[in-house]
Amino acid sequence: MPRTTTTEGASTARRVIIASVAGNMMEWYDFFLYTTAAALVLGQVFFPSGENPLLGTIAALAGHAVGFAARPIGGVLFGHIGDRRGRKVALMGTLSLMGAATFCMGLLPSYSTAGLLSPLLLVLLRVLQGAAAGGEWGGGVLIITENVPAERRGFFASFSSCGMGLGFVLSALALWLAERVSGDGFLAWGWRLPFLASAVIFMVGLYIRRNLGETESFEADSAEADAPARSPLREVLRRHPRQLLFAMSLRFADSGASYIFMSFSLVYGAYVGISSDVLLWAGIVAMLVDSAMMVVFGRLSDKVGRRPVYIGGAIGMLVWAAPFFLLMDTGTTAGVCVAFVVGHVAMAAMIGVQPSYFSELFSTSTRYSGMALGHELSSAIAGGLSPLAAAALLAATGHFLPVALLTMGMALVTLVALVFFAQVPRGLEIPADQARKEHIGAPVA
Repeated sequence: MPRTTTTEGASTARRVIIASVAGNMMEWYDFFLYTTAAALVLGQVFFPSGENPLLGTIAALAGHAVGFAARPIGGVLFGHIGDRRGRKVALMGTLSLMGAATFCMGLLPSYSTAGLLSPLLLVLLRVLQGAAAGGEWGGGVLIITENVPAERRGFFASFSSCGMGLGFVLSALALWLAERVSGDGFLAWGWRLPFLASAVIFMVGLYIRRNLGETESFEADSAEADAPARSPLREVLRRHPRQLLFAMSLRFADSGASYIFMSFSLVYGAYVGISSDVLLWAGIVAMLVDSAMMVVFGRLSDKVGRRPVYIGGAIGMLVWAAPFFLLMDTGTTAGVCVAFVVGHVAMAAMIGVQPSYFSELFSTSTRYSGMALGHELSSAIAGGLSPLAAAALLAATGHFLPVALLTMGMALVTLVALVFFAQVPRGLEIPADQARKEHIGAPVA
């Protein structure tokens, strides 16, 4: 492959970063929309529970967990497509599936109209959302990491995580605006507006991704290989089992805590009497700070290494678990905002480093499958079950302490992996000669 000029390289980097951020933002808008709406309204619409609304919310969050259970399936499916046919083909598929499922959610009849059919259809669509999300993350990361210089991979790759954060901001803003527009009709029809708006978002995302090229690493590997691996997943399990387990362990702290801080916090806030407006805006502000800090931490990881930055984030999560809820209990706007912002800064230290860290664990021919499977298996366990478990603990005890302990336990899983097992993938990451062949440079420890 001919060497590109500095100007051409900078232009390519800008183009893929814009495409990744925009595509991720639009796709994660759809996925986060259900999670946010589940904590605010979907329990009343699809899972009525009489005098105890918390039970209906728990049922809606069970749908959240089901969506996460489908993410590894999507990771395997779209990882297979991405490793064999290309990153672009896989990303077009995730976007189409997510857009269709989210739009259809906005058309579903309520429980009062269709009975049990209503929540069954909702859960089915959530499964499709989960499958799409499972394939999205790895592809969105790879269109950056496989196109940029190794020495700045942490910085550039962190922008793909920003798209996830901005997707949450967009979904929270959409629900807040829907409440303002529909007023008393929010429960009856206003909640549907953000879901139906996903049709417009899908069209914009489709346009952006159709004009996106394939990654340099994938094209170089395809040109030199006789044929792609028949089963990239089997190759991951055979050649990279330790990297896979390491990636899963890294995800526990941020995946579990992020959905406690983003989703369960809305449930807890309502439980202690905080208005939904305060909770939504605190989440929006925190996620904007989060998105900016992801880039800062990604850049820092290029200078000091991925592991030290990740350890700092996991320790921050461990320390902040109980103070988060203590500040929520104050009921003040300032206390809630501080709780959200500090918690999200700790998450940013991990999420901002993940794209570069994970991509350096697998070779090009299996990278999409390996990243997606490691990321999504842990998401299904920690991210999918944590808000449901937290809501159940709150319903059983009436206190935040068990939820804080749950959060601390997930942070400890990640810390143990980083402290005792981080050296396992070293030497199994992209070797220097293979890195040169793939045009992405040697990995940063």
